[in-house]
Amino acid sequence: MKLFSLVSTAWQRGEDASPGWKQWFVFQKKPLESWSTWKKVLFWVYTGLLYGAATFGVVVISLAFAASEYGGEMFESYFEFPLLIFLNALPVLLLGALLYFLLGRAWLAFLLQSIVILGGTFVNWFKLSLRNDPLLFADVLLVREAQNMAGQYEIIPTAGMWLSVAGVLAVTVLFFFFLRGKPHPLVRTGGALAVLILAFLVSGKYADDNLYSYDAATDNSERISPWSDTQVYISRGFVYPFLHSITDAIDRPPEGYDEDTAQAIMEGYEDAHIPEDKKVNVISIMLEAYNDFSKFEEVNLAYDAYEEYHKLEEEGISGNLVTNIFAGGTVDTERCFLTGYSQLNNFRTNTNAYPWYFRDEGYTVEGSHPCFKWFYNRENINQSLGFENYYFVENYYEQFTGGEVALDEVLFPEIINFYEENKETGKPYFSFNVSYQGHGPYDSEQYWWSPKDIFIDNSDGKLTDSQQCILENYLGSIWNTNQNLAAFFDYFREEEEPVVIVLFGDHNPWMGDDGEIYDALGINMDLSTKEGFLNYYSTRYLIWANDAAKEVLDNDFSGEGPDIGPYFLMNLLFEECGWEGPAFMQMTDEVMDSVQVVHSSGRYMKDGQVEEHLELEDRDLVTDYRNAQYYWRKHFHKKEEN
Repeated sequence: MKLFSLVSTAWQRGEDASPGWKQWFVFQKKPLESWSTWKKVLFWVYTGLLYGAATFGVVVISLAFAASEYGGEMFESYFEFPLLIFLNALPVLLLGALLYFLLGRAWLAFLLQSIVILGGTFVNWFKLSLRNDPLLFADVLLVREAQNMAGQYEIIPTAGMWLSVAGVLAVTVLFFFFLRGKPHPLVRTGGALAVLILAFLVSGKYADDNLYSYDAATDNSERISPWSDTQVYISRGFVYPFLHSITDAIDRPPEGYDEDTAQAIMEGYEDAHIPEDKKVNVISIMLEAYNDFSKFEEVNLAYDAYEEYHKLEEEGISGNLVTNIFAGGTVDTERCFLTGYSQLNNFRTNTNAYPWYFRDEGYTVEGSHPCFKWFYNRENINQSLGFENYYFVENYYEQFTGGEVALDEVLFPEIINFYEENKETGKPYFSFNVSYQGHGPYDSEQYWWSPKDIFIDNSDGKLTDSQQCILENYLGSIWNTNQNLAAFFDYFREEEEPVVIVLFGDHNPWMGDDGEIYDALGINMDLSTKEGFLNYYSTRYLIWANDAAKEVLDNDFSGEGPDIGPYFLMNLLFEECGWEGPAFMQMTDEVMDSVQVVHSSGRYMKDGQVEEHLELEDRDLVTDYRNAQYYWRKHFHKKEEN
């Protein structure tokens, strides 16, 4: 910088001393009075085009690194979508223009905007390379966490990064000498205001979820999985998805939220320890798109695919789990169960959740999902929720599948193996697992599991051939899952150690476009009715205990449970185990006793009835619940390692 300053001073002195060759076109800060009008216009056109071209070059570099591991093929694909290029380029061009108008020096404005854009681009590249996790706006707000995370990795810039930096510095030097145009102060003020106004006018497009996720003009999904938020991010470039992530980074408090009040609510409770003689092993499994279709009178079953599951329900506590979702959005049910929160946000830093409590109580806390680690970013978010280990295709199941997803015949035996391996630690065990089998869509032409007509009696002709094939494939998958569940429960039925198993479905299955099979069968999906509301949103849950656990906990674990939301399922488990639980759970116990479902649609369930409005006392309880969960999400309680 000192050398640069000396050169700058010498240049300025030479300029002041000699009019000669420094009167040339490219060396001027503003047009000379002696120039003709066209030459004055040409001067500013030259300045704008050269500056704009260099700024667009930064966009191209950013896109090259945004492609990450997908390389040149992904980079080239960006240019097949003009709107993607525009959405990535416009903010960079606007930032460059704003800095130029504010500073009046093209070289400095270019250098600063390059530092901002390429700095973010390189951080995004490293995050993707090291953690398969893109840079989101929320990360910018977590400076301390980012520093701690960066310290865990060896960060070595690539040759491409060094080359990019060298290119930016070269252009900066060239601009210092050959792009010296400095607009009049009034022009600069007006230009800066115009840039800010334009930025405000286009900001809505960057927040538009439909444009980002569903519009064909940005749907660059041919080379990626649309189920991976990370891969979708990569397919949109860097600048555009980063700015879109601002909408998710804003975790707005509930209406009327007061932190002091929320803090006072939580300070009224203290974590209660699980008595040593009551610490039983807990294995929880969320089954993909699993629901009991035999409950629908409209479904004529020629063969009972649920026979084994019904036997299990007779041995445990079962009921309706009223989820927030239908045919997708698996992690909503999953994370409601793990956190006790009815309203979720992105969990990009350590967040109070029940796995942390189990860890604090001396449990081994782990789980598995026999799919890919990037799916819903479980690889990173599960760590934030308190899991010590989590097993995916990449770090475990690929040995059975050659890199493909594993089905239940692999998953359930491996859950048993993980349980057995933990015995060597002498620690009680908490496990949360998510299956993949049952994931839609289901083939409409080829029968996967069985010959035609084995599960459905379609003699009334309600279903077309393709619709029947879809439903047969779904029920065939369910039947196979239930056979594996029977063997799984048989194992723990004979286990001498106390084990409690929690089983539940995440959401109803996809049944053709726009739920055409539900319509064809005549299943009530009218959300204005209780029946339709439950048909649409509810799955089943089961809490089951082996004989050893029943004896330790002095509970027979039988009967019909209440209709509850997934955020209260852990409460019900603790209640049946006779555990008081963590402070947040104690607070939410009072809510669950009065209002069992606090639904994302704005409706509630109380004593088995769907309600749109609550009495004052219940409204106050729900308000306290929403305020407390927001406060609890924001104030992570550091757990002691055991």
